[in-house]
Amino acid sequence: MDARARIQALMQERNWTAYRLAIMSGLSQSSIANILSRNTTPSIVTLEAIFQGLGITLSQFFADSHMVEMTDEQYEMFLTWSTLSKEQKAALQHLIRVMKSSES
Repeated sequence: MDARARIQALMQERNWTAYRLAIMSGLSQSSIANILSRNTTPSIVTLEAIFQGLGITLSQFFADSHMVEMTDEQYEMFLTWSTLSKEQKAALQHLIRVMKSSES
């Protein structure tokens, strides 16, 4: 998913300017401009501020055609997952597969 395109689509739905998004999210205008104009990848913290400003959740932002609800526990895991390196993610996926296969 292209986060920049999704943010722009949500802004367009609301008829918001970058200035309005900056005010609503508590971010600087330059931060919003960097994301929208310079295609800077926003951090998770920045995305969270944008989500709050837009009045949506993380799952609503990433949902394509249907809403996906997350529990607080799932949300915490997602935030933690986002901070892991590629190798750490692979190790965790392997661990989960091993744990699931041992249940059978």
